[in-house]
Amino acid sequence: MGLYLVDLYRSPNIGIFLRTNDKSVLIPKGVAQSKSKKVAEHLSVAPCYVSVEGTRLLGPLIVLNNKGVLVSRMIEDYEMKEISSQTGLVTERMKSRYTAVGNLISANDNGALVSPILEPAAIAQVKDVLGVNEVHRMAIKDYSQVGALVVATNRGAAVYPKLTEPEVDEIGAILGVEPYPTSINGGVPFLSSGLVANSANAIVGNLTTGPELVFLTKALNV
Repeated sequence: MGLYLVDLYRSPNIGIFLRTNDKSVLIPKGVAQSKSKKVAEHLSVAPCYVSVEGTRLLGPLIVLNNKGVLVSRMIEDYEMKEISSQTGLVTERMKSRYTAVGNLISANDNGALVSPILEPAAIAQVKDVLGVNEVHRMAIKDYSQVGALVVATNRGAAVYPKLTEPEVDEIGAILGVEPYPTSINGGVPFLSSGLVANSANAIVGNLTTGPELVFLTKALNV
């Protein structure tokens, strides 16, 4: 089927608005039904219309795999119930003073990379709620936002383009996949800002170039 190039709210930064696993894609309330349907069909999942803190910025405020969902501590109770009921997954507030949990954690069903700034209670939650075998604290180069620099599925991972081969191998060992370095949207290294992926396929920002599409296909094995 090929990677799907798309924009949301006239922006190529689609990862700011969307989150997905292998069964659901979380979409802000109010997105056009026609676009939502295309996104969900391309990822082979069901659309779930939700919000966090009353905003449409789902990407930085949520992390999920096929086992659980962790969200910003600022989420309203009714919003948590909507996410839990639509995804069928345990949904918990992160026990952290940091709210952009999606930028601080990258996970698939095998393992999780977490920012070194996360508190021990939050890291314990990652292991418990997401049900992963290994949780590894790490920074990537000078960045603590590992969730912004690694997009992982159960089939592969796209990682920050300036990583060395040993660093790529380390991430692969934790996540149980074979990662590949790349960028999105014409050279942007913050992958989660413009990439939403699961085991079936991926959608990318509409400024992503042909060579980047080739690298992303290899990275995510789709």
